[in-house]
Amino acid sequence: MTTALVPGSFDPPTNGHVDVIVRCANLFDRVVVGVVGNPSKSPMFTSEERIEMLRSSCAEWPHLEYVAFDGLLVDCARDVGAQVIVKGLRAMTDFDYELQLAQMNRHLSGIVTMFVATAPALGYLSSSLVKEVAGLGGDVTKLVPPAVAAALKERIADD
Repeated sequence: MTTALVPGSFDPPTNGHVDVIVRCANLFDRVVVGVVGNPSKSPMFTSEERIEMLRSSCAEWPHLEYVAFDGLLVDCARDVGAQVIVKGLRAMTDFDYELQLAQMNRHLSGIVTMFVATAPALGYLSSSLVKEVAGLGGDVTKLVPPAVAAALKERIADD
């Protein structure tokens, strides 16, 4: 049984994130979605909120598992028993950075990283852009799953 770890900050989850997760759900026996706290960023949503948005967005795939983590990705991979880390790529700029991380992770743990190209129609999406558009009053309903759009609207209204 092959376990894949799909990590990310998912702040908030976008349709691009869901696309990669769903494709992994169709490829691997067990898929764990790892939500990183990422201390270098100030998240809009807590890890628990992000996990709930992902659960709602991927409800058709009940076999997916979710875990929040801080620290090294390879430690999370080891903790969940993952044989592979899967990262989504939007563009060559993502590849340059992610390749370096993949090589470091392989050096630290021996774990392999696989890259999945996002669907071309979703390649422009990023959580940062979604937050910016939503914060300026723009419509994000075609960029994120419905539960995420609702959470963004509520969070922005609270601010």
